[in-house]
Amino acid sequence: MPALSLAHALIAVAALWLALAIDRWFGEPTARLHPVVWMGAYLGWIGSRVAPKAWQAMARDLPLFFIGALTWCLGGMAVWCVALLLQSLVTLHLPAWAAAVLLGLLLKPLFAWRMLRDEVLAVEAALAVSLDAGRAQLARLVSRDVAELSEREVRESAIESLAENLNDSLVAPLFWFVLLGLPGAALYRFANTADAMWGYRGERKGLDWTWLGKWAARADDVLSWVPARLTALLLALAAWQWPGGLGEEARRTPSPNSGWPMAAMALLLGVRLAKPGVYALNAEARRAATEDTQRTAVLAGRAVLAAAVCASLAIAGIAAWVRWP
Repeated sequence: MPALSLAHALIAVAALWLALAIDRWFGEPTARLHPVVWMGAYLGWIGSRVAPKAWQAMARDLPLFFIGALTWCLGGMAVWCVALLLQSLVTLHLPAWAAAVLLGLLLKPLFAWRMLRDEVLAVEAALAVSLDAGRAQLARLVSRDVAELSEREVRESAIESLAENLNDSLVAPLFWFVLLGLPGAALYRFANTADAMWGYRGERKGLDWTWLGKWAARADDVLSWVPARLTALLLALAAWQWPGGLGEEARRTPSPNSGWPMAAMALLLGVRLAKPGVYALNAEARRAATEDTQRTAVLAGRAVLAAAVCASLAIAGIAAWVRWP
C-alpha cells in the first residue's frame, strides 16, 4: 500500500501538469463532451421547473429550501460517484503512464484558466471598438446588468471577474483535487456551477431563487473558503509582494470569499475596483487603465503556475506523510 500511494501521487502530479498543458494549448472540450455543461443541464432542468415565479415567492419557504438541498445532494452524489468510479478504473487497472494521461484528460474540464483569460482580455479588446461592444462582451462573464456601466466600470468588472474566477475556475478545483482526487474537483465544480445558476437572492429572469438556491450558495461558500484565501496568497506570491490591508479590503464585499482575490488584485495592481452601490476596493487608488487588464492577466498567469507547483508539492507531501513511518 505505501508503494501504491507513491505511485498514485506521481500519477496525480503528472495528470495535473498534463491537464494544464491541455488547457493551455487546446482550451475547453466541445460542449457535448463537457461535464460542467452536463451539470448545468441538470441544474437548469430542475431550476426551471421548481423555482417559483417572482410574484409567487414567499418570504419564508422551507419546503423549497429542502427541495433545493435534496436535489443538490443527489446531483453532488452522482458527480462524486461517477468521478470516483472513473478514477478507480484509471488508476487501478492501467499502466502508470496511461493512467496519468487519462486522469489528466478527465481533470482538464474541471478547470478553465485559458477560457477565463481569453474572455477577460476580449472585454478590453471590445472596449477599444466601442463601449457597447465592451458591455456586450462583459455580459458573457458576469450576471450583473451591464447596460449602464461606464468604460471604467466595464474594465473594473472584467478585472474583478478574472480575480474572482481565478479561484472558482482553477485554484479551488486544484485544491480539492489535491485533497480528494478527481471526485473532490468534480464535486467542487458541481457546487460552484449550482451557486452560479441558483445562488441568487430574489428575482432573476422572472424566477425567484432565494430559497431554492440557499443551500447551493452556502455549500459553495464553505467549499471556497480556504481556496479563496489561498488564491489571494498565490497572487501575492506571483507579485512577490504582500498586499497590505488585504483582510480589511476583502471584508468590504458581501461575499465571504470573492473579496479576497479581488482585493488582492486591486492592491497589487494599485487600482480601484468597485461594484456600483455595493463596494469599493482600494478606493483611494487610481482608476484602472487599459494596460491594467493585461497586467491582471499576467499576474494571474503567474499565480496559476504557482498554484500548480504548490499543488504538486502538496501531493508529494501527502504521499510522504501517508508512507511515514
